[in-house]
Amino acid sequence: MYLILLGAPGAGKGTQAHILTHRIKIAHVSSGDLFRENIKKGTPIGIEAKGYIDRGELVPDQTVIEMIMAYLKSSACQNGALLDGFPRTIFQADSLNQALRERFNEGIGRIIYVKVETDELLQRLSGRWICPVCQTPYHELNNPPKVKGRCDKDQAELYQRDDDKRSTAERRLQVYFNQTMPLIDYYKKQGLLLEINGQQPVEKVTQDIIESLRAVPFDEEKKKALLGENKESLVA
Repeated sequence: MYLILLGAPGAGKGTQAHILTHRIKIAHVSSGDLFRENIKKGTPIGIEAKGYIDRGELVPDQTVIEMIMAYLKSSACQNGALLDGFPRTIFQADSLNQALRERFNEGIGRIIYVKVETDELLQRLSGRWICPVCQTPYHELNNPPKVKGRCDKDQAELYQRDDDKRSTAERRLQVYFNQTMPLIDYYKKQGLLLEINGQQPVEKVTQDIIESLRAVPFDEEKKKALLGENKESLVA
């Protein structure tokens, strides 16, 4: 079972990737992590990728796909994989699906899209504040200080990093949606998109993802092996 996880910054995609890969026993494949690992090990793909990165250029799609396909053939992915961070464009999606069919005789199973409204994303991304003295982090929604604008520990005035400011969050989201929305529409037209409400507690988001996968007409033996027969054990 090969799955793709999509979600805007702040949607909780990383949290769900960590939970899902442990619950359903498939590998978490992050293109960014694979790049770093290959560069660190000095593999041919890593050396090639580093050259592009050092020049400030994008790594060619074919190199990225070659790197991902090499990992998918490893023992770590014998049960399948959850792809995170790739594909990012329709061309990459087509190329990945073609490579999967050529090497494994099957394409992408489903695309899990953790959807969160823009206003909620902005609140999540721009609500972080830091104490300049003890570096304790706070969040306006999830972990507010007892006194607004003051650290609980030393009463220092909290400040906000540039990366946590609303204007920065707006730019990040604009880039994401410009890049990813065509891909979401592309998978939706193919009937592969599972849209999950990300504005729920973490455990409920996970439960909805697993229940959505249960309803997909995968090979029953494969689905049973990955999702198990006792659904309570997966969503508890």
